[in-house]
Amino acid sequence: MSGERNIYLIGARASGKTTLGRKLAARLKRLFVDTDRRVRLATGKSVAELVAEGGWPAFREAEGVVLAEVAVFSGQVVSCGGGIVLEEDNRELLQRGIVLYLQAPAEILAGRLMRNPIEAQRPPLTGDGVVDEITRVLDEREPLYRGCANAVLPADAPLPELTELALAEIARLGGGGPAGAKAASAGRPGV
Repeated sequence: MSGERNIYLIGARASGKTTLGRKLAARLKRLFVDTDRRVRLATGKSVAELVAEGGWPAFREAEGVVLAEVAVFSGQVVSCGGGIVLEEDNRELLQRGIVLYLQAPAEILAGRLMRNPIEAQRPPLTGDGVVDEITRVLDEREPLYRGCANAVLPADAPLPELTELALAEIARLGGGGPAGAKAASAGRPGV
């Protein structure tokens, strides 16, 4: 049954959750889910539109509903929005699966945001500059990320290395097989 637990990727915006999530889903033969995308599909609105209409609480509420819907199913790799850990109900749902925290310094995250115009279009969380905002957000969320995480991974590692580190942690935590797979037989290659 442990092979069926969802694998949740948490961390700040631009930490690489979606990129790594797609790689892991392909390698583990699991469904990939992006909670931010699911929020857009469920509401018909972008993050910016939701925040403009109802503030961050409206987005957080929609995000919580989406996570609860996703958590009903097992065997998925789930890329979570950066603030998903802010709500206690969300943290409880996450901890039913395997939670990997992608940690990166604020400067790395800011550089990625500035290189990615789509990510940079999201509404700011504070009135600060990009690096200052990320630093402040990380200061607030770091204890929550660590409190949820079964493992912390260096988000600034090259993607092939990060993928292998994640797969090793997933295997260590008992969730390395494809969705619905039984535990691998000892000595069986490629499992």
